[in-house]
Amino acid sequence: MIVKEEFLSRLRKIFDLNLYEVRVWTALLSRGTSTAGELSNISGVPRSRTYDILESLEKKGFIMMKLGKPIKFVAIKPDEVVERVKRNLATYTKERLQRLEKLKDDEVLGELSTLFTKGVKFVEPSELSGSIRGRENIYNQLDTMIRSAEKTITIATTADGLNRKMEALMPSLEKAKKKGVKIRIAAPIDANNINAARELRNIAEVRNSEGVKARFTIIDSNQLMFMLLDDEKFHPSYDVGVWINTDFFAGTLEQLFEAAWKEMRPIK
Repeated sequence: MIVKEEFLSRLRKIFDLNLYEVRVWTALLSRGTSTAGELSNISGVPRSRTYDILESLEKKGFIMMKLGKPIKFVAIKPDEVVERVKRNLATYTKERLQRLEKLKDDEVLGELSTLFTKGVKFVEPSELSGSIRGRENIYNQLDTMIRSAEKTITIATTADGLNRKMEALMPSLEKAKKKGVKIRIAAPIDANNINAARELRNIAEVRNSEGVKARFTIIDSNQLMFMLLDDEKFHPSYDVGVWINTDFFAGTLEQLFEAAWKEMRPIK
């Protein structure tokens, strides 16, 4: 069986399968019905692992086991697999959300919060820092930072970054605005992001940082997140952000931003 690695990689991400699972599944799809031994030979998955993989795929609804000897496995129509995966995901997500909602009134959350509060007391503010990999993780951290804002939010981003931030952070930014937080956003404005800039203008002061490429967010002149890579040159999964909780560094950077801010043109 010759299946391109790129195709297998896409299937893994779409269906949340590991490498062996996607190899065995595509091998069975190419045969319709097959034994574990045959699938091992076709897929290149070790025979000792093939039965475990087939059992996993059966539980996930990708295949069926045919009764009789020798034991054979039957592929399920891909359209039906998609529907099964959607149903399973919806059920799993609903159950997880219900468990997390119940935590609000559970003593477990209180104990976790106590552990965190006590632990932070022993940490110097300058030591509260971390490296975050992957754009999705970076935006999760930015969302957390924005929700904690009490006075100011300062964002410097790229042209594409402005569109991403409107899509990912708008709900939290709106809540911050309602709390009375002052929000400023600087980004190069062009035809591709002017609509996002105008929409963000409803909750923030937005200015055109034409010719300047910067990627950082400052919260209350205390927390700082800055990105290390050019978002036009690197895949989102390779993006890297550094989070620091230090009023010295964050305050200094905000002062520099203030000087540049005065030279930027407001969005109309």
